This record gives sequence, C-alpha cells and structure tokens, in this order.
Amino acid sequence: MMELLPLVILIAGIFILRGYNLRIRRLEKRVQGLQNALAGRVLMADAGESVRMTEPAIAAAAGPAAAIQEPPTEAAIKEPTAAGIEEPAVAARNIPDALTDGTLTDDGPDIAAREAPQPRESLESTIGARWAVWVGGIALALGGIFMVKYSIESGLLSPGVRLVLAAIFGLILVAAGEIIRRRSAPVLGNAFQNAMIPGVLTAAGVVALFGSTYAAHGIYGFIGPAMAFVLLGLISLATLALSLHHGQALAGLGLLASMVTPALIASTAPQPWVLFGYLVLTWLATLLASRLRRWLITPSFANALLSLWPMLYVAYSEVVDFTPVTLSMLAMIGGTIFIWPGRYLAATAAKAADGMGTETAADPMQLASTGGWGAFLARPPLGMTLTASIGALAVSLHLLTYSLQSGYPIVDAMFMFAAIVAAVAAFGAGRIHAGWAAILSAVVAVVGVSGVLTNWIAGVEPKSADGIVTMQSMVLYEALGLGGIFVLVGAFFLRRFAEGEKPFAALWSLIMAATPLAIATISFINFGNWTFDWLHGLYGIGLGIVLMALAEWQHRRSSEGLNLPTNILAAGSFGAMVFALHMFAHDAAPTILLPVLGIAYVSAARLRDWPVLPWTMVAALIITMTRIAWQPTIVDPSELGTTPVFNMLLAGYGIPAALAALAAFTVRHSPSVRLRNTLQALASFLVLLTIAILVRHAMNGGVLNDTVPTLGEQSIYTLLAIGASATLMALDLSAASPVFRYGSMALGTLSVILILTLHLLGLNPFITGESTGRIPLFNLLLLGYLLPAIAYGGLALYARNRRPLPYVSMLAVAGAVMALSWATLSVRRLWQGEYIPFWNGFIQGELYSYSVVWLLIGIALLGLGARFEARSLRIASAALVFIAVVKAFLIDMANLEGFLRALSFIGLGAVLIGIGLFYQKILTRKKTTG
Repeated sequence: MMELLPLVILIAGIFILRGYNLRIRRLEKRVQGLQNALAGRVLMADAGESVRMTEPAIAAAAGPAAAIQEPPTEAAIKEPTAAGIEEPAVAARNIPDALTDGTLTDDGPDIAAREAPQPRESLESTIGARWAVWVGGIALALGGIFMVKYSIESGLLSPGVRLVLAAIFGLILVAAGEIIRRRSAPVLGNAFQNAMIPGVLTAAGVVALFGSTYAAHGIYGFIGPAMAFVLLGLISLATLALSLHHGQALAGLGLLASMVTPALIASTAPQPWVLFGYLVLTWLATLLASRLRRWLITPSFANALLSLWPMLYVAYSEVVDFTPVTLSMLAMIGGTIFIWPGRYLAATAAKAADGMGTETAADPMQLASTGGWGAFLARPPLGMTLTASIGALAVSLHLLTYSLQSGYPIVDAMFMFAAIVAAVAAFGAGRIHAGWAAILSAVVAVVGVSGVLTNWIAGVEPKSADGIVTMQSMVLYEALGLGGIFVLVGAFFLRRFAEGEKPFAALWSLIMAATPLAIATISFINFGNWTFDWLHGLYGIGLGIVLMALAEWQHRRSSEGLNLPTNILAAGSFGAMVFALHMFAHDAAPTILLPVLGIAYVSAARLRDWPVLPWTMVAALIITMTRIAWQPTIVDPSELGTTPVFNMLLAGYGIPAALAALAAFTVRHSPSVRLRNTLQALASFLVLLTIAILVRHAMNGGVLNDTVPTLGEQSIYTLLAIGASATLMALDLSAASPVFRYGSMALGTLSVILILTLHLLGLNPFITGESTGRIPLFNLLLLGYLLPAIAYGGLALYARNRRPLPYVSMLAVAGAVMALSWATLSVRRLWQGEYIPFWNGFIQGELYSYSVVWLLIGIALLGLGARFEARSLRIASAALVFIAVVKAFLIDMANLEGFLRALSFIGLGAVLIGIGLFYQKILTRKKTTG
C-alpha cells in the first residue's frame, strides 16, 4: 500500500494541473484587461460593460503605476532579453508580499493597494488546489520515513538496501518536483505561491535524502564522519539552491522535516557531536536561503527548533555532553549576527536613503524609533531577534539547572552558561535591531548567577576542603568575569552606535552599570567576607574607575552635558564605589564615609556639568539614613558608651549632617530647583536628627532604646522643632526656597500637635503623677510648659506678616495655651507640692488661686492683643475669661465658702467691668477716627 502512495500523488497532481488550465485562462483575460486600463484604453467592468476613461483618470492611474512598464511588443515577446529569461516562479516571488509570504521588501509603494480587488477563493478551490498539495507533501515525507522504519522492524531488507531505496525515493521526488516546476510554473504564476506542487515534492525528497544520509552514518556506521559531513553539506547546498525557486512556507516544511528526522529514526548509540553537527548544518542551510530570499519567518522557525533540541537531548540522554550543545547555540547566535539578518536595519535604512535622497532617511533612529521605546523594542526583524535570544538563553539556563540537579561539573556548566550569555549580549551590542537581546542577556545573567551561587554547592561534593575553595573561586571568577564582559560589549556598542542610537546607548549604559554590579552583589552575599573582602572590593573599585572613564570618553565624544549615557555611566560608577566601600569597611565607617564619597562626586561637578553628579550626594545621604535606621546606635550598643554628646553618635550623625549642609550650600546656585530643595530638606532633617539623638542619649543615661520619653525629654524635642521652624524661616528669608518655607510651617504644626497630644495629655504630670522637681520655679514645669510658651510667642511674632495668618494665629494660641498650662500647674504645685496628680483632690485656696491667675492671664493677653493688634490673642483672652466665669459660677459657688466665695465673685465682677470699659473706649476711639 505504501509503495502505491507516490503514484497516487502524481495522478492527483495531473488532475489538479488540468483544473489549473481553466483558471489560468480566466486570469489571463483579467490581466489583459488591467493592462489595457493602465495603457489608457478601456477598463472592463465586472458587469461586462465598457467604460471610457477620461484623461484625468488616465493620469491618476499612470502616476502610482509608474513602476509598471508598457505592455511588451510582439517582437519583444518573440525575442526576450537576457534579463527576462528568469523563471516566472522566481520572478513572481520577487514581488513584495510581506503580508502573505513574510518576506522583507525594499520597495516603498504598496503594490497590493494598487491592484484590482480579486474575487474571494471558494472552499472547493482551497481544498482542491491547496490543501491537497500540503497534505500530499507531508504524506510523502512521512511515508518515506515510515517505510524505512517498517522495513527495519520487519527485517525485510538489509540496511544498505533500505538506505539506497530511501535515497532513490528522495531523488525521484526531487526530480519530479523539478520537472513539474519547469512545466507548470510558467503558467501557474502567482496564484498558488503557497501551494506549489514542485516545492512540496522537493521538500519531501530533501527529507528522504537527509534522513538516509544521517542514518548511514549515525545509525549503521556505513560512512565515516568526514563522508557524512560532505554529503550533508552537499544536500544542504542543494536544498539551498532548490528552495530559491519555492516559497518560504515550503522551505519551512522542509526544515521541520529535517529537524524531526533524528527523532523518528532512533539510534542505539547516539552521538551528540554528529547530532548537533547535523542540526547546525540544516539550520545554516535554511539561514543562507533566507538571506538570499530575505525571509523572516522561516529562520525564526529554525531558531526555535534548533533551541528545542538541546533541551530534549539533555532531558532524555543518559550521558550528557554540554560542549556540542553550547557550540550549537554559539553557531546560532553567530549566524544571526553575521549571516542573516546581519545588519538588517542599517541596510534597510541605507536603501531608504538612496530612494529618498535625504540624510535623515538613513538615520535608523528616525526610521524605526520615531514611536518611542515601543517602536525601538519592536524593530524588525523582531521574530528572529526574540527566537534566537530566548532560545539560546533558555538553553543556557537549562544547562545550569541540569548541572545543579545531576551533579555535572558546575565549573564547566558555568563557563558554558557565560559563553552563551556573552554571545547573546554581543548580538545585542553588534546589531541595532537587537534591543531585546541586550535586555534578556542581562536579566538571564543575573538570574543564572543568582541560582548558581545560591544552590551550586548542594549538588557538588569535592573530596577535600581545598577542592571546595578551588571550585568556589573558579565559579566566582566566572561570574564576575561575565559581568566584566557586559562592560566590554557595551563599550563596543557605544563606540559604534552611541551618536546615532541615543535610546539604545542609554539602555546599554544602564546594562553596563547594573549587570556587573548586581552579579557582584549576589556573589558577595553568598560567598563574600563581611569583614574585609579584597576580591569584591577591588572588583568594585575597578568597575567604578572603568565606568567613570567610559563616561568621560563618552562626554568628550558628544560634548553634551545632558548626554544620557554619560550620566548613567557616572551614576553606575558611584554605585560601584559604594559597593567597594562596603567591602572594605563595616560598622560606623560606611555610614560616615558615604557622604564623603557623595561630596567627592559633588565636587567633580565643578569640572564636568553632568546633572547626575550632584544627585549622587542625595543617593549617598539616603543610603546613610537607611544604615542609620538599620543600626541607630551606629556601632554595637555595648561600644557606644555613656558620655553625653562626645560619642560615636556625634560622628555617625553629625558628619553626614554637616556634609549634607555643605552639599546644599555648594549647589545653592544650581539651575535644578528640585536638587536644591532635596539637599536642603535632607540637610535640615539630618541636623535635627543629630540634635535629637544626642538629647535622647543624654537624657536616658547613655542608652538608646524604644522606651516612652519623659516630659523633660519630650520638651526638648518640642523646643528643637520650634527652633528648627524658626531657623528654616530665617533661611527662607535669606534664600527663598520652598523646602525652607513649607518645612518651617510643617515643623511648627508638628510641634503644636506634640503639645496637644503629649504635653497636655499623655505626659502631663497632673495625669501621670510624675515628679515636677523640688525647686519651686526651676523645675519640670518650666521646661515642659513655660519655655515652649515663650518659644511659641517668639515664633509667632517672627512669623507675623511673613507666613499665612492662620498659621501665625495657631502659634499664638499654642503659646497662650502653654502659658496657661504652666500657670495652672504651677498654682497646683504651690498648694500640692512636688507631686500634683489629679487623685490628690483640690483645696479651697487652690480653687480661688486658679480664678485669680486665669483672670490675670486673660487681662495680659488682652493687653498684648491690643498692643500688637493681634486678634488671635484677644480671642484667646476672651476664651480664658469665659472659662473663669464658668468656673466661678459652677465650681467656686459650690466649693468655696465664706470670704473666699465673696472675694472670688467680687474680683470676677471687677475684671469683667474693666474689660467692658476697655472695649468701649476702643470702639469709641475707632468711631471718632473713622
């Protein structure tokens, strides 16, 4: 039954060709009508009516069709020129058809838009003229393979006879395809380019020839490696030559059959070198054909299949050799770089420039990056870039995974992983359309190194401790070397493309800085010496110097201070130096030296106007504050000491604060408002933090912990906030800055919130029962209430006419409240003694004293409000007097007796009458003045 299959296919082809003749005649008539229309004659309508074209219509039709020549004369048809002898099938495939054939076209105008609409193909035509050809070709290929397999299983023929018959079968198919192509291609034209019978037969024949040759060497050993290589090379070249006459889809079919052949014809003794040599040779033949015909889909398919084989080989082989796998991936990347697509985008841009005659047309940035980063990452040929990059990188990760799980030498696996990743990175640096290759190689490098350095030792058991150290060192050298390779290939890219490829240059600058630094960080976390690490420290210093040198080199080439690659490289240099600093120092040293490093880069801004240099100080201060948050004591708590002020806290907090203030002063004339504001804010915060932490240390006996502060300690913090608010206000008045302006008001508001929640409620000795001190006046009440009241009064006076009225009123009222609280609590201390908790109750003299003090304070506030024309003080005075009135009628009337009760109401009445007389005089004076 299988022997009759080729005959059936040939008979079916004859009947199909007979059906083609009728269809071709109709097509010829339609083409003749279109030619007549373009020549200015008659355009045949679909209904069969003749419509005479007007002269403007003829001119409009001739404009976009300038590339189409006049119909050839009879003499020209009888005696074609040498240029016109080309096979019609080949000539037809040169017509741009990127949507249906997936090929690259260089012609600018869209020919498809100029063609007349074609009638939709019927289901009968699709099944009879296309599907039958496709399915028949697949059946022929599989039939030949299964015939060989059946003869092997049944033992009907000897191996040599089977191979000869398979080769003869393949040659017959190829010959039949070529005969039919020469006879049918001139008449079929372009109608069935994706279902040409000659191409199907040729593909099936190539599969048979490839399979028989591979089996002769890989399975039976009839021929040696040299002969096998020669035969496979000849078949690949023949395939290349034949595929030039057929479409891209048929070439893909032949590629798939060639790649699947080793899986269908099993071998008891697999040889990975022969296997991957065969696969690479097949892939190379496909790539060469794609280059000649400028195909994009078939080589992408080839990349995916070639990348799939290493994973299958590693998964299903008992003994694995990584070397041929690695070389196959390197061959794939190398062919993608140098053979096809090669310099795809540059060549396309050059041809576009030749067509338009402008310089801008040749700029790849304007050609493919006008849509921003989305268009940059979608540069063609995107499919080939992604399949080659993802395929090779997936294989590299698979090698590492297998090595960790199966005990394959980790040093060898790491080396091969680094080789593949470096090749993909070189692809991203050498071709301007390979942005994804650069990105993916960097990501996979970090992920792979992280996985190896985290898990490698679990699957490896050296015989001695020296073996462990040696293996560890080799793996670390390979990982760090991979990071260095990214710097080298990135420098190569900047040298070639930095001027014309600004987005890509910025991307590579980021990769050059981030990838080696990430790899070094992972290496240090897993195997570094946390006290003093020479290897990683020197690596960081070297990386920082190289990146800064590249930034200087890039700056001199571009002479632009705003050059993004230059600034990214400088920032990467700072990051590498920070990394090296942590390798050589620990405890308090990095916290102190980080701002010093930042100041060094700020000073470098005097020599180079790179915007990133001053911002490194911001990064240094943020890292410093992160370290302070991680270890607030700067050093181990046992080493801190109890000496107030002069301890490691002064250095750990004070030096960064002083350097932050110096940096803010240095950049005070910087055009970047955001930079000035950020440094000013950080400097202000660090200065306040330094003072607060020193106070905390001194008030707690040299111990820093999370205990709740006392009223005395909290009072110092409140006074600091008030003083800082005044300081920032003064700075804002001398050098206007939104940081100083809003920072001063934020600190003032924060201090008010502190007195409301802590001074008056949470830490009030009336509620907590805390001792107020033995000295009558100089005690806790003075520090906790009177001094903040005076500070608020002075701040409100200083902020008057300089800050919004609600803010000034808030400060004034806060000062009045604190003064009233001090007076009230002082009266209670006078009557109660050192401890004044509420559970001690009240005595009559104490209650009367409250009324007197409140009325006196109210009168004082009224006088101050009139003197300074402060309506908020007058309102506070009225509120205080009202409280005294309510107290007199509700409390004094019920609790006072005898002379004290009468004296309380007499004094209250006198004060109220005096206040009324005061307001009457003020109102009368205003009316007279008005």
